[in-house]
Amino acid sequence: MKNSKDYSKKVQKLYRTLKGKYPKVQKVTYEEPLDALVYAIISEDTSDRETKAALKQFGDCFIDLNDLRVSRMEEIVEMLGENTPVTGRIASTLTRALMCVFDEHHKVSLEALKKIGKRPARGALEKMDGVSRFGVDYCMLTSLGGHAIPLTANMVEYLCRNELVHPEANEQEIGGFLAKQIAAKNGYEFYRLLRRESESRVRKRKKQKKAKTTRKKKVKKTTKSKKKTKKKTKTKTKTKKKKAKK
Repeated sequence: MKNSKDYSKKVQKLYRTLKGKYPKVQKVTYEEPLDALVYAIISEDTSDRETKAALKQFGDCFIDLNDLRVSRMEEIVEMLGENTPVTGRIASTLTRALMCVFDEHHKVSLEALKKIGKRPARGALEKMDGVSRFGVDYCMLTSLGGHAIPLTANMVEYLCRNELVHPEANEQEIGGFLAKQIAAKNGYEFYRLLRRESESRVRKRKKQKKAKTTRKKKVKKTTKSKKKTKKKTKTKTKTKKKKAKK
């Protein structure tokens, strides 16, 4: 990435700031890599609370991941909440990924990846239909001992908006750059802290936008009310003048 030395100092400073701002992060590890991948597919575009709620629904309604694999899209979307482009995309990615796993390993499990080494395991994940870079990185980080920093769209936007990475850098370049700045043992902590901060900023901007919209609506209502009042006053004045002439 261009000017990596300059951005390196900024990232290190950000890490120190976030560690002081948020509670200590509890590291997450998955024994079954497929569990990590499923979590990643759901959580990439949803909050932790929404992801956990969806997984609970899956646990209550499906026997196992193989049952989820053969379920109808409509059923999966229903478990995820409202029928939206996001839930539709998640449901589609889940079924395609689970089908790829079954076709390749003849069972719904990725434990075989733990025996082939990190690089081949990453290559196998990257070949899976519909699985994003975030899904691959999250699975490698939390289940396969890889050194990666998973990045959501909000995280990338936050880094660019705050000039913490080069504005022309893409997701792959940013991920590679961050992995060089953050030690492997701190990878998950940095990911969680950065994600929490980026999502906090997004919520804040949404609230500000909503408040601004509400103020505009109030101003429009007030303006309309004043205009109506003026019209009524003018009408009354005209009526009085007509009566006076008579």
